[in-house]
Parts: sequence; structure tokens; C-alpha cells
Amino acid sequence: MNAGTVARDGGLRARRAATGSVRETAARAGLVARGVIYALVGVLALRVAFGDGGRQADRGGALEEIASKPFGAALLWALGIGVVGMALWRLSEAVFGAAGQDGGKAGKRLIAAARCVFYAFVAYSVLRFAAGSGGGGSSDEQSRDVTAQVLKMPGGQWFVAVAGAGLAVAGVWIAARAVLRKYHKHLKLGEMSRRVRRAVDAAGVGGGTARGVVFAAAGAFAVRAAVDYDPDKAKGLDDTLRSFADAPMGPVLLACVAAGLVLFGVFSWALARWRKV
Repeated sequence: MNAGTVARDGGLRARRAATGSVRETAARAGLVARGVIYALVGVLALRVAFGDGGRQADRGGALEEIASKPFGAALLWALGIGVVGMALWRLSEAVFGAAGQDGGKAGKRLIAAARCVFYAFVAYSVLRFAAGSGGGGSSDEQSRDVTAQVLKMPGGQWFVAVAGAGLAVAGVWIAARAVLRKYHKHLKLGEMSRRVRRAVDAAGVGGGTARGVVFAAAGAFAVRAAVDYDPDKAKGLDDTLRSFADAPMGPVLLACVAAGLVLFGVFSWALARWRKV
């Protein structure tokens, strides 16, 4: 092997190492930011459960909560940059494949691409809010507006119903994977003590189940909006969470779901530390 080949191989390894480092930094920053948003939404939902419904229990309410604190503007910018990192990480998975043996499969890449689009939208809304342009309205208003526009389209009723059913199925899938601890394959379990692993499992199972329940409920409301041809039946995150309060033992149920969202925030922080990227 001549000197030129050695130099090229060394340069290639260096570029791969640099790319991997940037990807890992973006992923871990994004997971921290996601954890902050979910934890705050959970706290706001807990307030609703205990009779304090002053703020929307959704992303907009979480951003308003951050903005009201000292150094809130700087925190909002940091949060937005973190979510940008999340979008870039998912983009890299869509283009180059995710970690793991099956990370390069077409299905995995497609899911990563969808997640990239979602987090890009979240990053835009957070950075727009940080810049003082507002958060684009509550999640409830956005859900009703989008549903109303789609219902007016040819075949819109079917599209809303299918999208709602897909969201409900996704919620069940998320909860089931959490209960079965499918996230273990993404974690560096060997670096955790037994006590830490139990704590991470408690956050992962409880948080993932609560997140799945919320997704499933939001999907069910979308299906109902399609069946009744009534966009007001569609619910964003805040109205979906508040709907739990109308069920039997409602405040207790809402408190459990809200606590689960806080746990998912904690789980996201654990992923930022121990996830394989």
C-alpha cells in the first residue's frame, strides 16, 4: 500500500469520524430539547388536572412558559437550535441510514424522513416564537383549521378518516413498543448500573405509554371529525389532554397521563445520554 492510498484512507476515516461526531451532537441536543418540551407540556397538563388551566397544555403553552422565565429568550433560541439538531439527525438517518443492522432498510429511512419533516416544522415554530413572531396559534386551532380545509377537498372526508386512523394506530404502536421495552436495542445498556436501568425503564414504559395514549386519542377525535363532517370535533394536544378530564375519574386519569408525559421528557434526556447514534 503506497503513501497516497494511506493518506486517502486516513482522510476518509477522519471525515467519517467528523461526520459521526456532528451527527451525535445534533441527535443528543435534539433529544434534550424534545425532553424539555414534553416535560413542560406534562407539567402544564398536571396544572389543568389540579384546576389551573391558565396556559394551553401544548407546545405553544410550553414556549410561553419558557418565555416568562428569566433568560427566557435565550432558552427559546437554545431550544429551537436543539430541535433543528433533531431534524438534521433524522435527515442523516434518511440519507445514510440509522444505527443498527437494519438501519439502512427502506422502511426505516422513510420513517426517518417523516420524522425529519415533523421536527423541521417544530423547529420552525419554536424559532419563530423565539424571534417574536408568535407560535402560529394553539394546537387546537391548528387542528381544526387544517381539518376544515382538508374536509373541503374532494375525498377530504376519507383522507381525514385515514389520517386519524393512522394516528390512532401509531399511538397504539408507540404504547406497545414502550411496554415491550423495544427501546432497549437503541440503548447502551452496558454503561448503565442496575438502578439506572430500572429508572430508565420506568420513564420509558410510563412515558411511552402516555405518549401513545395521547396519539391514539387525538387520532380517534380526527376519525370522529371525519365521520361527522365536523372540523370542530378534531382536537389538538391541549383539547385532547383536557378531554381525559371528562372521563370517569377524569382528573385522576389526566394527572396520570400528564405525569407520563413528564416521564417521557425524562426518558428523552436519558436517551440523550445513552442512546446509540
